[in-house]
Amino acid sequence: MSTTTAPMPDRGFEAWLAHGRSRRFKNRAILVLSLAVLAWCFHDTVMFDTDWTRMGGALGVVGTLERFLWLDWSLAPSLVVPALETLMMATLGTLLGCVLSLPVAWFGAANVTPSRYVFYPLGRFLMVLSRSIHEIIWALLFVGAVGLGALPGILAVAMRSIGFISKITAEAIENIDPKPVEAIRAVGGNQFQVMYYGIVPQILPVIIGTIIFEWDINIRRSAIMGLVGAGGLGLVFFRQMAMFNYGGVTLVVLAVLVLIAFGEVVSHYARKAVI
Repeated sequence: MSTTTAPMPDRGFEAWLAHGRSRRFKNRAILVLSLAVLAWCFHDTVMFDTDWTRMGGALGVVGTLERFLWLDWSLAPSLVVPALETLMMATLGTLLGCVLSLPVAWFGAANVTPSRYVFYPLGRFLMVLSRSIHEIIWALLFVGAVGLGALPGILAVAMRSIGFISKITAEAIENIDPKPVEAIRAVGGNQFQVMYYGIVPQILPVIIGTIIFEWDINIRRSAIMGLVGAGGLGLVFFRQMAMFNYGGVTLVVLAVLVLIAFGEVVSHYARKAVI
């Protein structure tokens, strides 16, 4: 009498299945927990903290939005000068930021910095400081220091530009080919000659492309400087909002869009011609 024994189960396969079930359970638990946290945040920050009665319901929201659709074309002639002022703030602020970025980039590049223990941390700190503080905060500081007008907007844009331009420039300097630099130093070239003949030709396309890109970004920044009294289209926007002239607000927004589109086109073809 022969007896047959059942094959032994593959314990490795069972372990793999158990591991898969455990992983799926953990993923589902994480998903449920994330949805619960999201629902709680939405309830506390949107549903609970919003004055829904002030909106007047769905019809009230639609009625308010409808006011923005009737453009106040009588405001159009008075937008030309603020638009030019916004463009001027972006251009002059970018140029000033370029000048101020040069020593910061020199300090913050590890292969050319005068001191790895003093100037290098200083340069990196200035880069972080410039990028960390919003341009509106810079504008508020300069409005308090030099008064109202385009000047605080230019200074704010310049300070905001230092971080980006100097960081990209410093990283480009750190990634240069060291052979031309070594050759110039080998024949007795000084630090200025090393920088002018060995480093600048290698990083010039990157610098010019970065400056053009930053100018494009600064047009957007300059468009809101007037909210704190720094002139330009932002100041007109603030006045139209204060007068509840919804059609004028929409017209200013359209003017900002046209100005930004102009900057996009110019920066696109300028970068294409340089890089």
